[in-house]
Amino acid sequence: MASDPLEDLLKELNQKKEGGENDQSKKSGFAAVIGRPNVGKSTLMNHLIGQKIAITSPRSQTTRNRIQTVFTDERGQIIFLDTPGIHKVKNRLGDYMMAQTNRSLKEADVILWLVEPKERISDEDQNIALGLKSMHTPVLLIINKIDLAPKPELLKVIDAYQKMMDFQEIIPVSALKEQNLSDVLDTIFRYLPYGPMYYDEDTVTDQPMRQIVAELIREKALRLLDKEIPHGIAVLIDSMKYREEKNIYDIQATIICERDSHKGIIIGKNGEMLKQIGSHARPEMEKMLESKVNLKLWVKVKEHWRDSDTLIANFGYRKDEE
Repeated sequence: MASDPLEDLLKELNQKKEGGENDQSKKSGFAAVIGRPNVGKSTLMNHLIGQKIAITSPRSQTTRNRIQTVFTDERGQIIFLDTPGIHKVKNRLGDYMMAQTNRSLKEADVILWLVEPKERISDEDQNIALGLKSMHTPVLLIINKIDLAPKPELLKVIDAYQKMMDFQEIIPVSALKEQNLSDVLDTIFRYLPYGPMYYDEDTVTDQPMRQIVAELIREKALRLLDKEIPHGIAVLIDSMKYREEKNIYDIQATIICERDSHKGIIIGKNGEMLKQIGSHARPEMEKMLESKVNLKLWVKVKEHWRDSDTLIANFGYRKDEE
């Protein structure tokens, strides 16, 4: 008996709606990376995907946006959500950052809680644990920087966290030294659902190129400037044009600060500090863009911009649509 063409079409559409026959062979989902500032969240994510996307620095609150990076192999796809460090909110920018973290936690299929190998659990980490206990999402405790901790001390750290709450897994790693990172990937895949991939297999991030360029400039400023200044800076890409005939990008960017005194420090004597920021950022831009870069930097003062919703949005920190 010949099959009904309409019935066959409906069956095919239903298979696509449900994810298709191949979905049971691949896993795909979201892994939120959370923790206090400076525990190595961005470093871990960069090394897991094998490419630098999120900026890093020794300073707290380096990550401001929720950054999605994508790891794809024959097992499926992990979308990592690198979140701002969980911290006490002091301004509107801080509100924005914590909103990004909370949204990531709600969307995650699995949570990676990154901590340092210290036996004394901080008040901040105890508060994080309190929040995680009320969630139904699997939590993996990732103890980072194990290259800095003797084994007996590491065992005490594991014991202390186990007494605080139950984890699906506890994985000691060194993100910087790339120790045990394959164990992290294997474990994440165990807790992801089966289903179609969210991105093409060549995708490594959802971040626009202009945003990555701006963040590279901010990273170099964070590393070069005095302690009090970096929290009050943002970077705005004024223009980014590609000259195909010469394989060169012409990029003009403005570093935003909150005080006239900060502007002078960022520029430096005879413009030396601004030149240093540019010379440190340019090679990484050229590597990422696979072209030469002509970079020009400017500095402007916008007082109290971190408490202005309008300026926060203008500088690239926009709340995603719910």
